[in-house]
Amino acid sequence: MNASRAMRSAAKYAPVVAALARTHPQLPLVLGVVTLVGVVAHLSQSSWQAVTLWLTGLMLGMALYHASFGFASAYRRMIVARDMRGVLAQLLLLALTTLLFAPVLAAGAIFGQDVGGAWAPVGVSVAAGAFMFGIGMQIAGACGSGTLYTAGGGNLRMLVVLLWACVGSFWASLHMGWWQQLPSHEAVVLSDVMDWKSALVLQLGMMAVLAWLLGALAKPVPSAAPLHVRTPWSRLLSGPWPVLAAAVVLALGNLSTLATAGHPWSITWGFTLWGAKAAQALGWQASSSAFWQGEFQSEALAGGVLQDSTSLMDLGLMLGAWCAASLAGRFAPKWDFSWRSLAAAVLGGLLLGYGARIAYGCNIGAFISGVASGSLHGWLWIAAALPGTWLGIHLRRRFGMDD
Repeated sequence: MNASRAMRSAAKYAPVVAALARTHPQLPLVLGVVTLVGVVAHLSQSSWQAVTLWLTGLMLGMALYHASFGFASAYRRMIVARDMRGVLAQLLLLALTTLLFAPVLAAGAIFGQDVGGAWAPVGVSVAAGAFMFGIGMQIAGACGSGTLYTAGGGNLRMLVVLLWACVGSFWASLHMGWWQQLPSHEAVVLSDVMDWKSALVLQLGMMAVLAWLLGALAKPVPSAAPLHVRTPWSRLLSGPWPVLAAAVVLALGNLSTLATAGHPWSITWGFTLWGAKAAQALGWQASSSAFWQGEFQSEALAGGVLQDSTSLMDLGLMLGAWCAASLAGRFAPKWDFSWRSLAAAVLGGLLLGYGARIAYGCNIGAFISGVASGSLHGWLWIAAALPGTWLGIHLRRRFGMDD
């Protein structure tokens, strides 16, 4: 199915889905639970690791949705209104993940599972890709994880972003050889330069300084309206969650991913794989691309979508957001956005997907997991993504999108 047919189909069936959600509010949750149980039953026949990753993805999706834990909106509020709350929550997530990762990566294994960090070269492709990603996530209205959880929560526009992010990510994979020939330095990992405890202190110290600077630059913001008094169990299931609580859950979810899959949490490799599988179904031959001849890539392409750990977790994340939206009574998909907004979704998705691939990841896989792994490419990623974000904020206004 090509992109235009996919969008026409979404527009055709969206009113039906929305009507069913309104008249049968329990239906989305029932479908989500049935899918959850069915996938667990299927995965349990192969390995406990796959079940754990599926459930971890589900937990991450619920945390992201219930806390509205966004990266794109947090950067935008920081630049436009000097509202630092979202970015400070990200720094907490970064610090907790770094603290959890450091001893595990130093040991090289946990619970008998060999582990490796999100290490990548420091070079032009990372800077260029992160800059593109910064533009794309502002035009699209979400980052990689944000696209997944808002799409899973019933936002049909984000399904368009996701579709074109897959196109952009696959497209970039065909150009990886060219990007990798540009100036770069092999991965620089702090624990290779100094002992891991010193590296941990250095990283946490840098984050503390950043938090202090952000606090000093922040403008006062109105106090949030008090939340309705609810039982802890009700709030856990239906939300909303405090953003700081979500940061703790996300850090623990990343550790769970590292301990189970042997690598940190990532998002956009799933987009690349889904795009390649769709292209293959349309007649593309993997033998035409050097990138897809790599052992890891060719095995992932030959296997099912649930056999790849990132793909599995991405789908689990979307299902977690689906269930969270259903529990909150907010699952109501509708196709009511303008063509300008649709054009922004297409362009933003392309830039988001392409940039993430050549930058070795997005705000999760390259920034959070990269920095927490002690890889300097993670710091380069955020340094290049923020100027792209600034430009993206100005471009989104051209599409009639609010700050």
